[in-house]
Amino acid sequence: MGNMETENAQPGLAELVGSNLPYLRRYARALTGSQASGDAYAAATLEAILADDTTFDGDLAPRVALFKVFHSLWHSSGAPSDGEETGLRARANQHLSKLTANSREALLMSAIEEFTPDEIGAIIGVSPEEADALVAAAFTEMENAIAGRVLIIEDEAIIAMDLETLVAEIGHQVTGVARTRDGAVQLGQREKPDLILADIQLADNSSGIDAVNDILESVGTMPVIFITSFPERLLTGERPEPAFLIVKPYTEAQVRTAVSQAMFFASTETLKRA
Repeated sequence: MGNMETENAQPGLAELVGSNLPYLRRYARALTGSQASGDAYAAATLEAILADDTTFDGDLAPRVALFKVFHSLWHSSGAPSDGEETGLRARANQHLSKLTANSREALLMSAIEEFTPDEIGAIIGVSPEEADALVAAAFTEMENAIAGRVLIIEDEAIIAMDLETLVAEIGHQVTGVARTRDGAVQLGQREKPDLILADIQLADNSSGIDAVNDILESVGTMPVIFITSFPERLLTGERPEPAFLIVKPYTEAQVRTAVSQAMFFASTETLKRA
């Protein structure tokens, strides 16, 4: 996405769009389940604004206006998959097709992007009350759709206990908690998880990114959520990035949303070693 540019737009508009683009990329990756697909939709959003700057509603806050253009494209395309998924990804799309329309989008915008009900309503074209109802519906529908095994890689004991409790409360089984790269690999090989929840900096100064890569290379692909105080280490735009990223300090809603969303997808790309 580093090559996305808005130099042909009016300077004021280019600045507004550019400053809010990282948020759109984060959201689009979480919505689609992959960096490539999410960035493709974000790129299409920029192209639409460059082609017709009236699509960017100047009466709205810039980030709201940007997301509104994205959603217009997202729904006009039918929010499609490529039709060639297999395995868990194919089953994920079957589950997604049964969810209440706009509920998953509303949930991600509320919990991950922290939009208000008024802002969500403006983006997807519903009332604030309807936006609230969509968020509630998404929590129920997504958490009931898939239950699985979660490996937690976190060196801070209090945070690890909190994550373990949150994961269990929404119906998933915790296969283990690891504080180091070697410990994480051992747990991952002993019982393959359906999802990895990982910090970046571990107890022995080893890398959570390396731990995740080792597990993926050893037992196969699965969704990964990184929870970190250092998002800049992953959101460079210059190499594969995780589809799911939560920044510390996190909220319970953010964890619940990311875990429920990630369980739908198994298309996480192996990150290049740092």
